[in-house]
Amino acid sequence: ARPGHIFPLRYTPGGVLRRAGHTEAAVDLARLAGLYPAGALCEVVNEDGTMARLPELKTFAKEHGLKIVSIADLISHRRRREKLVERVTEARIPTLFGTFRAIAYESEDGRTHMALVKGELGAKENVLVRVHSECFTGDVLGSIRCDCGLQLQEAIRLIDEAGEGIVVYIRGHEGRGIGLRHKLEAYALQEQGLDTVEANLELGLSVDSRDYGVGAQILADLGVSTMRLLTNNPTKRAGLEGYGLSIVERVPLESVPTEENSRYLQTKKDKLGHLLAAFDAATGSLTLPETDIDQQPADPSARKA
Repeated sequence: ARPGHIFPLRYTPGGVLRRAGHTEAAVDLARLAGLYPAGALCEVVNEDGTMARLPELKTFAKEHGLKIVSIADLISHRRRREKLVERVTEARIPTLFGTFRAIAYESEDGRTHMALVKGELGAKENVLVRVHSECFTGDVLGSIRCDCGLQLQEAIRLIDEAGEGIVVYIRGHEGRGIGLRHKLEAYALQEQGLDTVEANLELGLSVDSRDYGVGAQILADLGVSTMRLLTNNPTKRAGLEGYGLSIVERVPLESVPTEENSRYLQTKKDKLGHLLAAFDAATGSLTLPETDIDQQPADPSARKA
C-alpha cells in the first residue's frame, strides 16, 4: 500500500453514541455484524486528489454496487436499540434558587452524571433545557476566568423561575474535554499571552473535544423530544440535534464580562462561533444586538433580565 503508513486508531468505548467518528463507526459496524470488533479505514479520493464527500461517495457506491451508510444512520440505529446511560438513583435537592429533583446517571465509562429536574415533565414539549459541561474551577471554586459557573447558576435560576425544565450536568467535559490538569496548563499559557484556543493548540490538544451523546440519552430517558436550549454555543446545538433531539429555540445565556474573562469571551465569540452579544473587550461593556429572532425566547418569563 502507498504511501505505506498504517495508523492505529483507538475506539472510544460506547462507539458512535459517545463519539460520532469514523473509527467508532467502523468498530460498531463490525460488532453489529457479529464480527470481531475491529476494522480498517480508508478515505475515498476523487481523481483530482481531494477527499470524496457524500455526493461523490453515493456515485462511487452506485458505480461499484456498494452499500453506503452514514454515521448519522448508525447513531439513529443504535439509539433506537441501545442505551449508554443508566438511571441509578434520585433525591430532592434544595438549592439557592429553588428545590429540584436530582437524578443520577452512570455511563459506560464509569462517570456519574446528573439531571436537575424542575416540575413534572412527562412527555411535555419545548422543555427549557441546559446541558452543562463540568467545570470544576468555575462551578465549584467560583473562578471568573470563564463564565461557566455564572451560566450554571443563571440556568438553574431561569428554570426555577419558569417552573419547569432540566439542567443536565455532564462529567468528563472539563476544559472543553481536555481535563483539569491540561486546563491549568492552558491557563498558564494564557498568562503568557495566548488565548484559550491558542493555548490548547500549543499543548497539542483539541480546541473542543466534547461529545453530547450522554446528555442526549439522559434527555431521552427523561422523555424530552423537543426543547428550548439554554446556550450560546451553536456546536452544542448541532451536537444534540445530531442525536435526534429537536431544538425549537435557542435561549441565550449571557453574563456581564469582567476584566478577568473579557478576552476569553471575545475569543469564544471570534474563534469558536459563540453567539454572544457584542461587547468592548477593553471595558467589558455589553451592547445587545438590535434584533436576533433566534435569540428571543418564546416565553417572556424565561428571558434573562
